[in-house]
Amino acid sequence: MKQLSNWRKEIRTIPNLLSLFRVVLLPFYLYLVAQHSFYLAGVIIAISGLTDFLDGFIARRFNQITELGKILDPVADKLTQLFLILSMAWQRPLIWLVLGLFIVKESFMLLAGIIGLRYHVKLDGAKWYGKLATAVIYAGMAILLLFPDLTGRWVNWIFGVITYCLAQSFVLYIGTYRKLLKSVDD
Repeated sequence: MKQLSNWRKEIRTIPNLLSLFRVVLLPFYLYLVAQHSFYLAGVIIAISGLTDFLDGFIARRFNQITELGKILDPVADKLTQLFLILSMAWQRPLIWLVLGLFIVKESFMLLAGIIGLRYHVKLDGAKWYGKLATAVIYAGMAILLLFPDLTGRWVNWIFGVITYCLAQSFVLYIGTYRKLLKSVDD
């Protein structure tokens, strides 16, 4: 019962409300993309990116870090990234490669997190390379939405940067989890 009351208290913090707001924005984003209102969809993503930055800043600055927030923020991030990548895949087939890498990376993160819990170890939070990959996905997708007529060269360059940052994040997280689990053995 105590956990339920903590959840009710934690959900009312500004950072957690901002994370929930990001999730609520997703159906509106998809609707706008389906209507080919790419500029408005880009604005939605810009707002989502801003609230992503703000929830972390406010949580740290005003000591509003909660156990719920440690779950809610990454879930909102991953859902937003997935929606962005999937919505772009219909217009730009090259992004299916990005989607595949994203799914492999996030599956690894989930599996490594579960294994870590089994050994009572976990990451202290997102690492800089994970945050960079998230920011690059937001920025890249916002650019593609706001400028739907970009030439193939620019689109490929944006996908290349997104892919590189995702791959870098994946490789560095593998090393981080490896060290984390190795510390259990020592």
